[in-house]
Amino acid sequence: MTDEPIVVAEGLRKRFGDTQALDGLDLTVPAGTVCGVLGPNGAGKTTAVRILATLADADAGHARIAATTSPASPTGSAPASAWLSQYAAVDEKLTGRGNLRMFGRLYHLPRREAHRRADELLERFGLAEAADRQVAGYSGGMRRRLDLITSLILRPQVLFLDEPTTGLDPRSRGEIWDAVRGLVQDGTTVLLTTQYLDEADRLADDIAVIDHGRVIATGTPDRLKASIGDRLDVVLDDPAMASRAAALLHTLTGSHPALEGERLSVPLTAGSVRLADVVRELDGAGVTVGDVGLRRPTLDEVFLRLTGDAPAPDTTPADNADTADNAERRKETVR
Repeated sequence: MTDEPIVVAEGLRKRFGDTQALDGLDLTVPAGTVCGVLGPNGAGKTTAVRILATLADADAGHARIAATTSPASPTGSAPASAWLSQYAAVDEKLTGRGNLRMFGRLYHLPRREAHRRADELLERFGLAEAADRQVAGYSGGMRRRLDLITSLILRPQVLFLDEPTTGLDPRSRGEIWDAVRGLVQDGTTVLLTTQYLDEADRLADDIAVIDHGRVIATGTPDRLKASIGDRLDVVLDDPAMASRAAALLHTLTGSHPALEGERLSVPLTAGSVRLADVVRELDGAGVTVGDVGLRRPTLDEVFLRLTGDAPAPDTTPADNADTADNAERRKETVR
């Protein structure tokens, strides 16, 4: 991993009619990392990634991928980059091996090299035993893994993953996560858009939260969670003691607790109170509790605090226009 950025966006702007999809977006991604791009519905995250992947033009701004700068309306394409859509591009009537060989030929590899590369990828990603089976008989996770490795035929430096595990069961999601981690260990940089915040939490080295066409927060998952602070939760044995307990917690923490049923919850600043002190003070005040605990916020809570919205797939006009044949798109966008 290196701190040298391989993906840089500066002042990207994009408008669709009356909709300002991007409004001066800036983004920097170090090489050999996973950057999770999150945002509420219509925030502009997919528009931004499509511009970076040269699938769409910006109205203003600049983007740089792998040390190559492109203007707002690039005439060339980002070198050594590949895009994996959330929609499968593999041919179900072909075998897994047949699909990879076909993509190799679409990318203008010599026949022998296309065959060698297909065999190498099938072995590496655990599909060798199913290589000569028709893809129609693959499980969802196997099919998605095959779809992923079709993007790796030319060893891209940057891989754009758009909702890579949508609709998959937990085991299949884990298989894709393992595959992505393997790619990053080999030096590939991944830009990941996802509506699953646990996926971003597990995979991303850094996260960029986009809202109203701008990046409004960046950082590691832990740093973003720490930015809104921990919480102290106290579950009361007797709800009638809520007022006494709330007053005591306010004195200890300086914050006003919120009561939900039998649970009092109060925000904390780092190091402001020790759990042992809370338990001792509650016991001394005669407040009996069923549970006391410090809780780190989830990435979902960070997302809601930053955007005031639940995560959802982006549906800007650029996303709705994503109807071209994926195999042809991949042929055009992988260089």
